Amino acid sequence: MNEEKLLGVGSRLRHPAYGEGVVIGLDLAAYTIVFMTYGKKLVGKETEGLEIIECIPAENDISFTEAEKSLIRILKTYNGLESKVELGDKWNDGVMILKPGDEGLKSKEIPIDTFFHKIVMVRDRIRVMEQRINSSKLTDEEKVNLQQYISRIYGSLTSFNILFKYKEDHFKGEGKKS
Repeated sequence: MNEEKLLGVGSRLRHPAYGEGVVIGLDLAAYTIVFMTYGKKLVGKETEGLEIIECIPAENDISFTEAEKSLIRILKTYNGLESKVELGDKWNDGVMILKPGDEGLKSKEIPIDTFFHKIVMVRDRIRVMEQRINSSKLTDEEKVNLQQYISRIYGSLTSFNILFKYKEDHFKGEGKKS
């Protein structure tokens, strides 16, 4: 990356080996960058193949609070980290009953909030997989093909949308992405 101006905290970069990351600190010859998969790394400012995704100019007077707000915004937007996903109120203290067709077998009760938590974990893991695919070295065609499978997975999970408190947390299948 041959840059003419210094990148500031909150700038987004793509590293050839580590993928997408966010600048969280500046040094004389390097940036401290947090990568979604690899964590915090010190990366030389002249690293070959370093691509600027979003440039935030460096400021001498940036406060820790401003840097923290930028990092939280970026992580929420690009890393699938969100505020707590809530179970719909009507399901609080509810129980899911699995009743086998064979009357000789016992039914199984599972607290709905336990089941809901597992569904949310599946969704979060699919989002991480989606991000890793997008930041991988796969061809664009391969990425699109895998993305279509992920959209179909989301579509298969739309039956569980009745459990979510807020519509913006719902699974969305192919053609319904917001």
